[in-house]
Amino acid sequence: MTIHIEKETEVKFDFEEELLIKEVIEAALDYEECPYETEINVILTDNEEIREINKEYREIDAPTDVLSFPMVEFKSPSDFDHVEGEQEDCFHPDTGELMLGDIIVSVDKVRSQAKEFGHSEKRELGFLIAHSMLHLCGYDHMEEEEREIMEARQRTILDRIKLSR
Repeated sequence: MTIHIEKETEVKFDFEEELLIKEVIEAALDYEECPYETEINVILTDNEEIREINKEYREIDAPTDVLSFPMVEFKSPSDFDHVEGEQEDCFHPDTGELMLGDIIVSVDKVRSQAKEFGHSEKRELGFLIAHSMLHLCGYDHMEEEEREIMEARQRTILDRIKLSR
């Protein structure tokens, strides 16, 4: 598994954010039973930069906490059966890893939402990475039923690494 983490901000946490990110990604992929070695890119940025990206890609001129850019199209969430045969361009030509996609996190939102929700910054960052990983695996939360499924899966992933509320 290859996880590229890029920091575009000088914000420091009181925990090793890179270790946490890797732990959550691995827990999510294990839970979703991904049969492939994967490549995932994570960018830690600030509110201004994520606002620009949100405006460009979603036409929303406001900062958000996390953006997910999946590279795989799933027929149903975490259905990896069709990936190899139908989406060969999703595999890195040199490593053979499945390129799941990109995650962009606002560290400013991690800080403010941790305070707002009354939990640690570590728990908030873990939650946002788990949430985004589910998007990369084909989940969404546009409908109430989808939201409930995603929330349950997020809780289970975080429980597995002892980041519960």
